[in-house]
Formats: sequence, structure tokens, C-alpha cells
Amino acid sequence: MTQVKRSLRFALVIPLLLAAAACSDKKDEPAASPTGAADAVSVPPAATSAPGPTPSGDPAAQAATAIAAMSDADLAGQVLMPYAYGSDANIVDKTSATGNQGLAGVDTPAQMIAKYHLGGLILVSFAPQDPTGSTNPATNVENPPQVRKLTDGLQAAARQLPGGAPLMIGTDQEYGVVTRITNGVTMLPSAMGAGAAGQSPLTEDAWKAAGEELAAMGVTVDFAPVADTLGPQSGTVIGSRSFGADAAANGGQVAAAVRGLRAGGVAAALKHFPGHGHTGGDSHEGLPVVTQSAAQWTAQDLPPFQAGVAAGAGVVMSGHLDVQALDKGVPATFSHKIMTDVLRGGLKFTGVAITDAMNMPPAMKWPAGEAAVRALNAGNDMLLMPPDIAGARDGIVAGLKSGSLKRERLVEAVTRILTLKFRTARTPPPSVGVVGSAAHQQAVAALDAASITVLRGACAGPLVAGPVTVTAADGREVARVTLVRALQAAGVNVQAAGGKIIHLVGYGDKAADLDQAAAVTVIMDTPGLLASAKSPVLVASYSSSKLSLTALASVIAGKTKAPGKSPVAVPGLPRTACG
Repeated sequence: MTQVKRSLRFALVIPLLLAAAACSDKKDEPAASPTGAADAVSVPPAATSAPGPTPSGDPAAQAATAIAAMSDADLAGQVLMPYAYGSDANIVDKTSATGNQGLAGVDTPAQMIAKYHLGGLILVSFAPQDPTGSTNPATNVENPPQVRKLTDGLQAAARQLPGGAPLMIGTDQEYGVVTRITNGVTMLPSAMGAGAAGQSPLTEDAWKAAGEELAAMGVTVDFAPVADTLGPQSGTVIGSRSFGADAAANGGQVAAAVRGLRAGGVAAALKHFPGHGHTGGDSHEGLPVVTQSAAQWTAQDLPPFQAGVAAGAGVVMSGHLDVQALDKGVPATFSHKIMTDVLRGGLKFTGVAITDAMNMPPAMKWPAGEAAVRALNAGNDMLLMPPDIAGARDGIVAGLKSGSLKRERLVEAVTRILTLKFRTARTPPPSVGVVGSAAHQQAVAALDAASITVLRGACAGPLVAGPVTVTAADGREVARVTLVRALQAAGVNVQAAGGKIIHLVGYGDKAADLDQAAAVTVIMDTPGLLASAKSPVLVASYSSSKLSLTALASVIAGKTKAPGKSPVAVPGLPRTACG
């Protein structure tokens, strides 16, 4: 807390510096969709050549050595992080090969790395209700062993490139509604669940487990945590992806998540800078406008980013946002004032700045090459998911020739990228066998138990007496069955019909999805919908994962209390009925 207060005091000078000078089908947690192997296109991996710089030694020195071996086109490739089709680096089905041909004129992910000398690749997974689904048309993650085999193959391809640097492999593993790898991993509660628990040590332990599992699967950077502070009208945009509405509390949670990921061997990426929580617009659909004053932004949005930077976040993701108090009319991704003056000059961030997806509407205002140069000139180091890989690469090379992009700026960006990659590579990834381990389950279960919140109802003993019947809004059968089994394990008499109703609702549900006759209504996402529920007992689990619902069942059965406190206001209800 001392660090956060110090950061808050420091933040007050930033506006002065600026004056002088970054979704209806319903579902439970997202499920991975396997990529078929029928009619596979097999491309053997390239023969192994002499490796480049080894993971040992000084990362900055290794970066300099690698850059010395790179051409302008090599440098341009290093700042690109596209996605690819296919669940294997070298063997893909015909559908995936067609997708890769459309993206990059190649069949396989390994060929994409070889052709464009890529610095990174993002692992993606499409789910219809994921609020970020429009930017993720592919699915290349199925289960932990498959992901590790994929990432090993990607790294083998990267080792053949000039400089021999490792590949930066990222994914959006936020947990909750934005979670790419779901099958076989230990599922954390949503960020809002951690915010409800309000215990940073538990958050850090859970995110360390997450980091170890991601590292075991070969992921080197997690595009998490979300550092956005929620405003009163933003629940439907960022929602439970955020830790809550209190900037100082969010700072503690963000810092804990960053420390946990780092301890697990993965770089953390704060998003969406300079803050997506105080707008009702969605940057996946257009350019949201943030109308706060500079003082409001400093007090409400800045602290979690400061705390995350101070905790050692390796990456900050820019948001496609018009933050009018900082640079009116200019999306933050393309704003030198925001990405350089504020992020570098104000927050003293020295890591990698990466854009939000460049295939989102606000970033597609210009051709891919021009957008790439604009983003780099603003201060971004890496370009995420360019819609035209060749166009972005060629635009960067042309910018070097024309002088619209200085070589020093590009070298600076690549130096930061390579330094982070070599630093991360110093820690060998653990065996994939650690994924889903008992120790990880225990660490995450403790956070889940601390998150359960009773907003109306008893604070001791069973929340409902007698036999119960569990119902759910359409599309939530997995969560319903999971809760039934957890309740039975906790000793509750569950009937198929005729018992007191426990009704589940979650992400994307509306008032029409409530059962006003239910004895207990449970929200598995942002708790605002509970304001419309008439049940005598109202509970928030914030998540529909197995561990969250197991913790919920224990509270319903009266075996444990509900210590959580809603991190956002719900009209007409207290933050907790048990405080």
C-alpha cells in the first residue's frame, strides 16, 4: 500500500507534464475447440542449425549481439506478433493451411515464422461469447501437451532465424470470460473474483500457479492482468475482467498478479493502457471515447498501471482509446503523448509496449504498413495481430528507406523485445506435468473460497434449508451440473425437481434470464444483475469454474462462510450482507 500511495503522489504531476508537452450465444467458461487433423498438410521442420545466443548471460548483451546479425527486414519481423492457424507448428489440416495462406502465403505456423522472421506469435481460441472473439477467428490450443508440442515447434523454427533469438509466445489467459486455454489447466476465478476476495497474497499465489502452468506449456508472456478500473457505466465492456472499481485496491491486485506470473516464469502484460474502464464503448467495435478530466484519469485509471509497472510487468498493452484528457482525438495506440511521454517519461516503463490487436477497427483506419509505422513512432515496440503481415513488414522496411521511421526507433523496439525474450528464456520451463497439479488446485481454491460474496441472506449456516433444485439460464448446463455435484459432495440434498430453487446466471444474461421464484440467485459474473433479482438470498461467485462452484457449494451448505465483498457497487444492495 505504501508503494501505491507513493505512486499516487507521483501521478499528480503527469497532467502537468502533458500540458507542457487500450460481444449472443451463452456459455460457461470458454471451451477450447479442437482442430481436426484430417487431410493434414505435413511440412517437416527445418534441419537444426547452430543455435544463436544461449539463454545464459546478460539479456541486453545478447540482444545487441542478435541485432548485429539482423537486416532491416529481420528487424521488421521481430516487432510482429500475428496469430496462425493450426494446432501443430509443422502439420496442419487443409482448413488451417488455407487460413495461413490467406494470412501469410504459407501453409504452417513454422513457415510463417521462417518467411517473415517473426519475433512473436499469439496463441488464440475462438469462442462465440468471448468479448474479444472478433479478433480471434482461429483456434490453435486444445490441451496442455498439445500446446507444449506446438510451442516447442514454434521455438525450433525461431532458432533458425538470424540472431537465433527465442520466440515471444503470448496468449490472453485472463481467466473468466477471456481464457484461451481451458482444457486441463487450473482455472483461476475472474479478476473480479480476486477483487472480491481482496487478499493480495492469495492472488499472488494463484497467479504464480497460473504462471507455472503457462510456462510449462511454452507460453512466455500472458496478456494479463487487466489493469482497468471500472467506472459506473462500464460493466458491460470490461466487466469481470477487471479487479473492480477502486483504483488503489486494483493496484494491489494487479501488482500481486504481476508478481505471481513473474515468479511462475512468465512475463505479465498490463492492459489496456491508459485505461478502458471509464467508457461504455468497446474498442472491438469502434473507437471508445474516455471523457474524464486529467485529474480524474490520474486518480482513477493510472494507479493500477503504476503498481503493475513497479511490480515488474514486462509488457504494457496500449488500448485503442480516445482518452481526451491526454491526447484528444488520437487513439492511444497511435499517440506519442501517451505511449512515450506518459508511459516512458511519466511511469518510467522500460519494458515492451505492445499494441492491442491491430485487426480491430480503430487500428484499421490506415493500411497495414502505415498503421505499423504510426504505432512504432508513437512508442509501441511490438504490433499484435496485424491484419496484413506482409503489408506491415513491408511498410516498416519502406518507412526505414523513406525516413518516416528512424532506424534508431526500430532498433530500440527490437532491443526491448529481445531483452525480454532472453531474460524470460533464462528460466527453463517446467514439465507439462505440473499443469493442473494438486498444489496449484489448492492455491487457486483458497482464492475462490475467499471470493464468494453474499449480498443478501444469512451469514452463518446453510443459505437454504431442505432439498434444493439447481436451475440455470440457457446455455449454462455445464455450470449447473458442476454445482449439483459440488452440493451433493457437500452433503446437500439435491433433487431434479421440487426442491427450493438455486438459479444460476452469468456473463451476458439479462433480467429475463432470472427466475424470480428462486430461493437463491447466483451470479457467476459481474454482480449488477442481482439488483433485478427478488430472491431472498443473492450470491456472487464471479466465475463458473469448477473450483469457484465448489467454493460456492460449501457456502450454500453452511460449511464455510462467505468472506467476499463486491468490488463494484450494485444498486440497492450492500457490498456484502456479512460485513
